Amino acid sequence: MQRILSQWLWPSIAGLAVALLVLEYTGWRSNSPQPAERMTSYATAVATATPSVVNIYTAKVVNESPSQRNNRFNQLNRGSNQQRVERSLGSGVILSEDGIILTNRHVIAGADAIQVLLNDNRNARAELLGADPATDLAVLKIDLDHLSPAIIGDSNAARVGDVVLAIGNPLGFGSSVTQGIISALGRYGFQGGAYYEDYIQTDATIHMGNSGGALINTKGELLGINSLIYTGGNTANASAGIGISLAVPINLATFVAQDLIDYGQVIRGWMGVSVQPFIPDTSQPTVGALLVTQTIANGPADRAGIKPGDIITAINDEPVTDGRIAMHRIALLRPGDIISVTLVDESDNTQNLNVVLGSLQQAPQS
Repeated sequence: MQRILSQWLWPSIAGLAVALLVLEYTGWRSNSPQPAERMTSYATAVATATPSVVNIYTAKVVNESPSQRNNRFNQLNRGSNQQRVERSLGSGVILSEDGIILTNRHVIAGADAIQVLLNDNRNARAELLGADPATDLAVLKIDLDHLSPAIIGDSNAARVGDVVLAIGNPLGFGSSVTQGIISALGRYGFQGGAYYEDYIQTDATIHMGNSGGALINTKGELLGINSLIYTGGNTANASAGIGISLAVPINLATFVAQDLIDYGQVIRGWMGVSVQPFIPDTSQPTVGALLVTQTIANGPADRAGIKPGDIITAINDEPVTDGRIAMHRIALLRPGDIISVTLVDESDNTQNLNVVLGSLQQAPQS
């Protein structure tokens, strides 16, 4: 009996194994993509995010003198001032079902009319609720129903090397998608006047017209607002879409957007100090800290007892090494908020001082 079972069982097992291998190879388990295919397609993420990305078209009426018209058209045409219309394009992202749209300030700056085209081909006139030059962001509102807001991600959780996709309206072509990775975080120093730069750098290609569009992760979550291409001043490269792509992190962008909606401007906390990296002498251990170089008279820091020459080592018990980042974080707080500042004074005494933040809007203008 045992020999009979053995003669029957082993060939059956072998046959079953071969059959399973064949079925596995032909994809019998389901019609879903195989692992390799799932890893290389971002169609689901794009389908999730695309309905929230809009095209923005603006018009600006410009008065021209006869000499300006002559220069433009290379012809003599004397007479009174005449008007021409300048048009531009960009992108935006729907944030809420009631028609709030986030875009870049430079997309709509100076516009006399703003038109929004949705992914479903509906269009509407947009109202400007507010703009923030410091971050180059602006908030619009349209009056349409059945909108598809973006799924907001967490840009603080973004990592260098993460795959990202840029969705927008490059060169007026309409909805387009490019793919890349996060190349760096916390980039700054690219735009004059944009004082709170904290860009996500990516190699996802963007062109003119992508500004204000969505930077998403592979889940379709919004991580940032595509804002500019850095080309080192080469305008030919900018026109060709050659350069470093930069996006405003969504955590910062939504903070700015909410203030623009609520107040028409961004209310930022202000400490009233100027700082620079502290460089210890050879007798001191190398530590990250900030040297206070100036305090504004009767400003928040001055009233708390902070003096030039003090060395700030921590804010709210978090070590500080970068003055720009520290002041940027303070700006995300509110006037009236109290922060704890740990410092070493000129007598080498460690102190913990409470600073009641003021409003950046009330800071003396240089």
